[in-house]
Amino acid sequence: MVNIKMLKTLTPLISAIATMALAVFSVSVVAANNSSGQKPNLVIILADDLGYGDVGFTGSKQIKTPHLDKLAASGVTFEQGYVSAPVCGPSRAGLITGRNQVDFGFDNNLVKRAPQYNKDHFGLPLSETTIADRLQKLGYVTGLMGKWHLGDEAHFQAQKRGFDDVWTYPHGGHDYFRADPKSKEKYLQPLISNYKTPEPITYITDDTGNESIDFIRRNSDKPFFLYASFNAPHAPLQAPAADIELYSHIKDEKRRIYSAMVHRLDVNVGKIVDELKAQNLLDNTIIVFLSDNGGPKAKNNPWTINAPFRGSKGNLLEGGIRVPFIMSWPNKIKSGSRYTHAVTALDLTPTFVKAAGGKIVKKDKLDGVNLLPFITTDTQVVRNKELMWRFTISASILDGDWKLVRLPDRLPLLYNLKTDPSELNNDAMQHLERVERMLKTLGGWTLSTPELLYQEGSRYKREQLNAYDKTYQLTQPN
Repeated sequence: MVNIKMLKTLTPLISAIATMALAVFSVSVVAANNSSGQKPNLVIILADDLGYGDVGFTGSKQIKTPHLDKLAASGVTFEQGYVSAPVCGPSRAGLITGRNQVDFGFDNNLVKRAPQYNKDHFGLPLSETTIADRLQKLGYVTGLMGKWHLGDEAHFQAQKRGFDDVWTYPHGGHDYFRADPKSKEKYLQPLISNYKTPEPITYITDDTGNESIDFIRRNSDKPFFLYASFNAPHAPLQAPAADIELYSHIKDEKRRIYSAMVHRLDVNVGKIVDELKAQNLLDNTIIVFLSDNGGPKAKNNPWTINAPFRGSKGNLLEGGIRVPFIMSWPNKIKSGSRYTHAVTALDLTPTFVKAAGGKIVKKDKLDGVNLLPFITTDTQVVRNKELMWRFTISASILDGDWKLVRLPDRLPLLYNLKTDPSELNNDAMQHLERVERMLKTLGGWTLSTPELLYQEGSRYKREQLNAYDKTYQLTQPN
């Protein structure tokens, strides 16, 4: 027979034991969910218009980026990391599909559409499969926080392209401090979300970071893919006053504000990494950081630095397409690694799919390769595949150390990037057979590509061509 008095006495003890057991069970579940045998979480952190030389791990002496530098030190730095286009829209189309966007007609940026082009085709073609589509099928919850820029029509929006949770804005950019639903200005349009009513903007770089953190918290018990797509440090040049004050020693006002914007981007990268650590997810999370293209060169007062490279956003010199590019995966990638051969943002889709337990088959027609075999060993294995670019008036091909650029108003440009990374010396006349061979490969690819979905206004063509003849800063300012 149960002694009621004794039972009442033991009840608190039983409750305490149960609580302790539950806590131990919860810790065990967290540990199991985050063990090396589980699917890794996948994170892409994308900057917008970031100069190659404007972060610490690529040599900046002016702009301090301790969080990005720490992330780089935790994994591998790609010293020759490329994107597939020198402007936002095409570059993001390549990154999100793993296919060279020219192969599906996405050759131009999503700016004002010429009247002869149908708005229903003004975005990422529905025939294309996104990295989020592929990861959803592998059991991942997917989220886009920030810039989309792959079509604003309903059928192009991210929530219909494989993303479960979306927090974004239209037109590929936004004012950093405010939105105005009454305004017709593109960068003042309201924020968009399919899982919440967006709060008022504080500073949009911080808001993107905070939404990314909330996504991690909501999904810490399942494998997830987070695309943290920042607008920073793209124009308009706007930053909190306290951040600008940190760089008060920089005399040029635009450079000073831009530096503050990069600082705030770095802070939010740190917040995302810290949240992964707090959720016991960091060791089994692949984090990639890169920019969508090189820093722009303003007509009279450039505020970005792509040193040591010539070129800028909008052209196919190294400064337009070579970007800060790092990957961290503590469980698999040796900290402090450096990979010295060419990689591309097109490689992220096959790499993530493979890491998630999926397969890429020939019919997928991906242009990227799985990077894991290249970066999880101590040997510097080289990918045996040319890289090719086409953007409006220019085209380029990289074959080993040799890079050729084709322009409409001059003989081809040929550079040996191993001996001349700044592309100062055109070696075309000394290597005519190589030029002919590379032109033939590049031309064959061009003839195989489909019709353009749309074109930018013709005024951009002259600007892009003139950029090849400009003078660029090739050293870091103190």
